[in-house]
Amino acid sequence: MTAEPAAAGHQTGRSRSQHQRRKRILQAAAALASRGGVEAMQMRTVAERAGVALGTLYRYFPSKMDLVVAVVNEEMDTLEASLDRRPPRSGSPAGRAVEVLMRATRGLMREPELADALIRSLLLSDVKTDLGDRMAGMLAKVAEDGAGRPEEHGVLLRSLSSIWIMEMMEILRGRSGTERLQARLEIAAERLLAGF
Repeated sequence: MTAEPAAAGHQTGRSRSQHQRRKRILQAAAALASRGGVEAMQMRTVAERAGVALGTLYRYFPSKMDLVVAVVNEEMDTLEASLDRRPPRSGSPAGRAVEVLMRATRGLMREPELADALIRSLLLSDVKTDLGDRMAGMLAKVAEDGAGRPEEHGVLLRSLSSIWIMEMMEILRGRSGTERLQARLEIAAERLLAGF
């Protein structure tokens, strides 16, 4: 009987160390990408910087794009946590949606090289990612009032998140700025979310 709690404790300890190892890998990958884009995220370099064997890295992330997607998901988790702590305050669904997208923009633009690497990689990759769906889900939490047509609203929110991704590309290419991005998002959100 005493063996079971010990085994459970050992399992928890191993899970914790695996979680910490995964976190170190993601931090190393994000740090490298923030300085040199996706090209700097060489698997061997990430493994060395994270202090893990190359084989261990590949066990967690079978490809470079799997690693990129995981870094994006970490960024999305951070945004989601910040929205839970400080929900948008605008009085309209469109205003709250724009607040979320602008908060995401400011978060990504703190590390423009990383933002560029992540967005370009996701757009050019065959790896399936749920970036658009996750962003649409966050927008739904702040924009919807519980009424309406959820399926139609999902399409509209996904469209708004797609507009944001394309506008982010324009900023990262140096063709736009955050003020222009916000103005465009406000127009799109007002039109798309008029029925919310």
